[in-house]
Amino acid sequence: MTWTIYLSGEIHTDWRDQIEEGAKALDLPVCFSGPVTDHAASDDCGVVILGQEENKFWHDHKGAKLNAIRTRTLLEAADIVVVRFGEKYKQWNAAFDAGFAAALGKPMIVMHGKDHQHALKEVDAAALAVTETPQEVVQILRYVMEGKLA
Repeated sequence: MTWTIYLSGEIHTDWRDQIEEGAKALDLPVCFSGPVTDHAASDDCGVVILGQEENKFWHDHKGAKLNAIRTRTLLEAADIVVVRFGEKYKQWNAAFDAGFAAALGKPMIVMHGKDHQHALKEVDAAALAVTETPQEVVQILRYVMEGKLA
């Protein structure tokens, strides 16, 4: 079986690459998916494809709807959802993805630093694992897929 892992969350660090490289090094049977991580493309896709908007609300609204097609489809297809909350920015989209994954009954791994523990307590309560590093996520994937510890 090939497991599909959806990687949601912040786009400003290389955490996705670290998880993908770690899984590849262990030869785990995985396929990764996730949102569009090109910030400008994600923000502007709606107006580039469907036409400009003078009002920023409608500009963002168009983009959010197009991005939701990808997000919903890939979240629904995922076997496991990993949601990363970064240090610098509030990732409202990551929180929304976590709620959507929980509503779908998807097994969820959440990743964030200790400074976010209180703010994310409800998200953490919905997760089956809460981690701080990409390496912990890789070890969890290895364990659930192969039954092996590091």
